[in-house]
Amino acid sequence: MNVIERIKDQLENNPVVLYMKGTPDFPQCGFSGQTVQVLDLCQAKYMYVNIFEDPELREALKEYSNWPTYPQLYVNGELVGGCDIVVDLYKKGELVPMLSSVGGVAQ
Repeated sequence: MNVIERIKDQLENNPVVLYMKGTPDFPQCGFSGQTVQVLDLCQAKYMYVNIFEDPELREALKEYSNWPTYPQLYVNGELVGGCDIVVDLYKKGELVPMLSSVGGVAQ
């Protein structure tokens, strides 16, 4: 399975995916940390991928998503965006319904 197939597989088999620097317990950049905090406030259920553990995926995802920075949040296989967009959606009250629509919020 090549790297693009792996990305597609992750996105097809997980309703909410966060590609980030580090892990939710130990984010390795402020933007990844802030995104995790917002997802925690939403009680989100999500898969994460530490891009530092897979340099091939890190580079391929930039082309796949046409988004040059991390973190990248995907809901239902679609790129939502990075930290600023996630925070903005949360503040507008739109993030929880988006996550809920795909079963991405803990009950």
